[in-house]
Amino acid sequence: MLVSGWLSLANEASRFLHPEQFIFKITDDLIDIRFESMFELSQLRCFVAVAEELHFGRAAERLHMTQPPLSRQVRLLEHQVGTELLERNSRSVKLTAAGRSFLPDAARILRLAEEAAATARRVATGAAGSLAIGFTASVGYGLLPSLVSAVRAASPEVRLTLKEMVSGAQLEALDARQIDVGLLRPPVEHGELIAEPCSQEALVLAVPEAAAADWPQRPTLRDCEGRPLLMYSPYEARYFHQLVSGLLERAGVLPDIVEYVSQIHSMLALVRAGIGAALIPAAASMLHFEGVVYRPVRTTPAKPVELWFAYRKDNDNPAFGALKDVLRGTLAAGR
Repeated sequence: MLVSGWLSLANEASRFLHPEQFIFKITDDLIDIRFESMFELSQLRCFVAVAEELHFGRAAERLHMTQPPLSRQVRLLEHQVGTELLERNSRSVKLTAAGRSFLPDAARILRLAEEAAATARRVATGAAGSLAIGFTASVGYGLLPSLVSAVRAASPEVRLTLKEMVSGAQLEALDARQIDVGLLRPPVEHGELIAEPCSQEALVLAVPEAAAADWPQRPTLRDCEGRPLLMYSPYEARYFHQLVSGLLERAGVLPDIVEYVSQIHSMLALVRAGIGAALIPAAASMLHFEGVVYRPVRTTPAKPVELWFAYRKDNDNPAFGALKDVLRGTLAAGR
């Protein structure tokens, strides 16, 4: 919005300028607008005040200045524009045809300049700007909607960008400054990042509806012994593979692993087809796959699925600074 404001201002100003008088340049971190040998905003402000009041005395009072410098500013403006904008005599002031044409555009430039400055101030305080959040697919099932609602309620002018990414891709995106926040699975081992646990979640057992009667209403991991079970890929879904494998091993359970998959929705599709059961994060049960029944499963610890909140130590985005505690609080409330 800040850049677009300056673009609008430059576009309006260019309507009055000869090409050699107007320089507009954008680089990666700089917007350079220069009016060479042309009028200043203060001159426009003086002209607009006189044009609206049609009286130098009232215009000077409105601008909290005396009449002589006000008259000089208007004369300088007319010189720069190259024509008279006001017709003056000892009794009255009125706009020339050029002045009537010039007035609405001059007022628009002043308004755009004020809006651009106000936007810059809001961005500097974090009240406006942008915030990019990376998240794993399973976060989207439960925590993400409440997170988006909290950010919009706290800072409605902040533009939120959501990027679904596996944890490894989030670490790369944080390193490249493509996202401000990563909601990912541990471990997070990166010297430039601050990472902290922000949420814990239980597992549920997803079983084929046709075989639901064969399972207890509240199964334990021991109930998976010898049964067909879908497992997470040790490569594409390393965190969940290590988590579920470790829980089963510590419980002394040896299930019949029938398939390895990386995505939870693919796993549930196989459950629906009767291929086997699956241990999934509780939030994923919100997918409501037809033909799949979800059973709470007892584990130690009760909520073994961890979500971490990660960001760069040197993140200087004001919107992130303003919303960091909102993000943390919302994630903690969803534990």
